[in-house]
Amino acid sequence: MSASNTQNDFSKGSIVKNIMNLAIPMTLAQLINVLYNIVDRIYIGRIPDHATLSLTGIGLSLPIITLVIAFANLFGMGGAPLCSIERGRGDIKEAEAIMGNSFSMMVISGVLLTVLCLIFRKPMLYLFGASDATYPYADAYITIYLLGSLFVMVGLGMNSFINSQGFGRIGMMTVLLGAAANILLDPIFIFGFNLGVRGAAIATVLSQAVGAIWILRFLSGKKTILHLRKENFKLQKDIILPCLALGISTFVMLSTESILSVSFTFSLSRYGGDLAVGAMTIITSVSQLATLPLQGICQGGQPIMSYNFGAGNKERVKKAFFTQFTVCIVFTS
Repeated sequence: MSASNTQNDFSKGSIVKNIMNLAIPMTLAQLINVLYNIVDRIYIGRIPDHATLSLTGIGLSLPIITLVIAFANLFGMGGAPLCSIERGRGDIKEAEAIMGNSFSMMVISGVLLTVLCLIFRKPMLYLFGASDATYPYADAYITIYLLGSLFVMVGLGMNSFINSQGFGRIGMMTVLLGAAANILLDPIFIFGFNLGVRGAAIATVLSQAVGAIWILRFLSGKKTILHLRKENFKLQKDIILPCLALGISTFVMLSTESILSVSFTFSLSRYGGDLAVGAMTIITSVSQLATLPLQGICQGGQPIMSYNFGAGNKERVKKAFFTQFTVCIVFTS
């Protein structure tokens, strides 16, 4: 057994320590993610002459962005636990096949989603509550974002497979690299090149590309336990269907969140105007500070529970669940 396999054997050692070793970097990653989104919007809020309209344009784009994230999680959150289960069973070959098939589905769905959203973006944005004044800003941002949505899907979705192997710090580095790149590139493109909201979108896409490249290099390198191999890219029905079954709950939750966001922006646009939509964009960023760390805590427990489930250690699965549940209750309190 390699050093990585021994280090990331969740059937041994303290459950609490195992969860904390993953949950702490994952929670920090979620906080970094929120903070760089906030910094992103701070820059946008400083754009001369049309800061409010630019923020409103970002707000109108959120339902589409949430939908992209939902598809990334459909295959990321669906495939990663199955990888952990197979690793617990000692079947590395099957775990790699799951990861390869999930990657293929992210690429295929990412391309289809990009094409469809680009074709229908105008009626969609007006449906979400865009006005003639805010549409140009929303269109400018979402068009560039969609052109780079494949990087977003690979970055978010495949990072789950890094975390599922127990490499929480590597997963955190993915987010940290993207955040640092975005914070550095934002002022350059927004103010330096005077691109405004387009500059913010370009900075976001480039930072996501940095994260995606980092992930693919790690998963095809020597330090990972599971390797991304070309022979596993061929889709297999008996692999994809269980991934879909497991990921559908996360997908539905994020999709309904997208629908909720649509109803918010439509109503706010109608009864509160463009300024109200911009204010909601800011409120969403602040609320994420409270909710996203919970995802980090839960993602820290998921690999441990899945691994021990695959290894047949039911008592460790129960203990991991109640440990995670207790930490979540304490945090939310």
